[in-house]
Amino acid sequence: MFQVFLHRPVCRNGILAAALLAGTFAGGGAVAQGQPDAVETRRAEPTLVPLPPPSLNFYGSPGIMDMPSAEMLPDGQFTTGISYFGGQARYNLTFQAAPWLSATFRYNSIQDWNMGGFGTYYDRSFDLRLRLLRERQYLPEITVGLQDFVGTGIYAGEYVVATKRFEIPGWGGRIGAPGRLKLTAGIGWGRLGSYGSIGTSGDRPPYDPDSLGGEPAYDQWFRGPYAPFAGIEWLPNEKLGLKLEYSSDDYVTETQVASVFERRSPFNFGVEYQVSPRTRLGAYYMYGSEFGVNLQVQLNPKQPPAQMRVAAPVPVPKRPSPTVDPGAWSTAWTQNPSAPAQLRDALAPILKADGLVLESLTVSADTAELRFRNIQYMSFANAVGRAARGMSRVMPPSVETFRLVPLSGGMALSATTMRRSDLEALEFDGNATDALLAVTAFSDAPPLSPAATPAADLYPDASWSLAPYFSPAYFDPDRPFRIDVGLTLRGTYRPAPGWIFSGAIRQRIAGNVDGGPPSNSVLPHVRTDQVEYAQYSTTLNTLFVARQWRPGRDLYARVTGGYLESMYGGLSTELLWKPVNSSLALGVEANYVKKRDFDQLLGFQDYDVFTGHATAYYEFPGGYLAQLSVGRYLAGDVGGTLSVDRIFDNGWSVGAFATKTNVSAEEFGEGSFDKGIRFRIPINWFLGKPSQQTFGTTIRPVQRDGGQMVSVPGRLYGQVRLAHRKALTNQWARVWE
Repeated sequence: MFQVFLHRPVCRNGILAAALLAGTFAGGGAVAQGQPDAVETRRAEPTLVPLPPPSLNFYGSPGIMDMPSAEMLPDGQFTTGISYFGGQARYNLTFQAAPWLSATFRYNSIQDWNMGGFGTYYDRSFDLRLRLLRERQYLPEITVGLQDFVGTGIYAGEYVVATKRFEIPGWGGRIGAPGRLKLTAGIGWGRLGSYGSIGTSGDRPPYDPDSLGGEPAYDQWFRGPYAPFAGIEWLPNEKLGLKLEYSSDDYVTETQVASVFERRSPFNFGVEYQVSPRTRLGAYYMYGSEFGVNLQVQLNPKQPPAQMRVAAPVPVPKRPSPTVDPGAWSTAWTQNPSAPAQLRDALAPILKADGLVLESLTVSADTAELRFRNIQYMSFANAVGRAARGMSRVMPPSVETFRLVPLSGGMALSATTMRRSDLEALEFDGNATDALLAVTAFSDAPPLSPAATPAADLYPDASWSLAPYFSPAYFDPDRPFRIDVGLTLRGTYRPAPGWIFSGAIRQRIAGNVDGGPPSNSVLPHVRTDQVEYAQYSTTLNTLFVARQWRPGRDLYARVTGGYLESMYGGLSTELLWKPVNSSLALGVEANYVKKRDFDQLLGFQDYDVFTGHATAYYEFPGGYLAQLSVGRYLAGDVGGTLSVDRIFDNGWSVGAFATKTNVSAEEFGEGSFDKGIRFRIPINWFLGKPSQQTFGTTIRPVQRDGGQMVSVPGRLYGQVRLAHRKALTNQWARVWE
């Protein structure tokens, strides 16, 4: 006997095809379990045995084997996958950008392609998937997808697909245990409409092997022959999965033109095993002639592999009652001229033990302002909480108001003001986080008081570090992945607040970037001479002086001069307007730079350019940061860059960007315009120890010269945003950690 879970239907689009597919699944006799993403339900659902997230197909999207399913991954899921069959290897990166939206970047290799002069052909492509309907009692989950919609179009296809999940008693791997069954059916166009077509929806332009790629092929979407596909997945337990698929991909070019493999049947069979919570392996028999494998690794920023291990904070000490001990509340201490220095000296080691650096302390009878540097915590809410606890241990009882001002490079970023009595009363309250937030104020930091007591012997300050570096180069047709590795020796000198002198020397130990192809760009070679720069092992990576300060309320300024990066040196100036309580920020940057000699020592080449941008930043709900920059780029081209990043509270970020300028697609070359994806992962996510260190990379389908910016150390927005209201409140629970 089946149980039925009731859900409230949510439809995001009225596409007729989706409605028709939904109708094919209506009719009861099912247990539906939707993804647990913040959608209201009519009543609580029974708790089922947890299963791994949806498995990925050979294209890196939730699916069966070669065909997609309608399932969505858990929100924020970041996956990597490697699949292979029939001479085709696919390397996939997929990100669940929202509960209803996912995107995939793919790199493919096809053996014996023999088209366009290639033996093994390498190709890049992007996919997008949009959920139209969540699974409900009588309705399946429905998703529309665009496959290889920005690329050369080798794998281009569009689809509308529906998936329904069932729980069937007795079908599990143990006697009497329930099993899960997933049924999928869909309609595909393009590549997914090439076998078993049941109709056509207009003319579809053919694949052009000489295309530059990189631009959305609007004229192809949902056009041409369309064909059905379907699949079944049975999950007898939380580890094992068995799959059967009917594929609508005829592999016309691979089997009839290039002879990559022989397609004998539209049916595919597979078995998968969940090796660990994050890793899944699969083996398959494909198209009646080929064996295939698929490795899937799924990470989620919200589920770190290591729990954060940090020393528990010292409890907030409670002051004696003024009626019981009125003497303790006396303000006579304010008459002692050495009292501020004594309080500073008592507080500084407490903060140091918590990874904070005291810069200055201003105290009066009832208020204390602490200016400090956070050198340990990814979350500034964490730093603010630790600083407030430290002050509560040192400040005289009469000091009721704490104003906490984090600094970056000598700039005051914001002011968080809270009452000491609220800390004392709420520390162990069941609603402590929300209650403290309700009585805490966030504002721009006031100018430094003349009465402030600066830290003793803090400036001048010198430091150095020795660390490994990795410099990758992607998608050379002869060798798709190249990398240089070595050591970076970095030195920093801060003579006074707001000033920094810094330099870095690199020593390459091993690598093969220097063996890449030379530039064939018709534009000035502002970025495509990477191979020329990689010929030298010992280089001066950066050497610069920077000054940053606060010119006025809500304003931040920076001037940087010197060898700014490996390819350019010059002068960079920046002004940023960013109110503490606003999601909007506006900035302007102007640079004059010259191209450095290939040996990256002190000389310059005969190429210089004025470049700069006006930029708007906006933080949307859910951790989405959008940035639009308009201006002049390194090659002298003019245009704009739009980027969107999803930033998680723990420091993870995943995003994409695209730049369009007045450089034509023909002048730009392969790829048509600059675009790419980027991600950054905090080290503490893996190690479980407080750290501000991160690692990540930017991946472009192809590196060209159009739409390129100079890389400037210490740009302002990244320093400022983390200490403003939105970031603080999003992470406010950490104020008690």
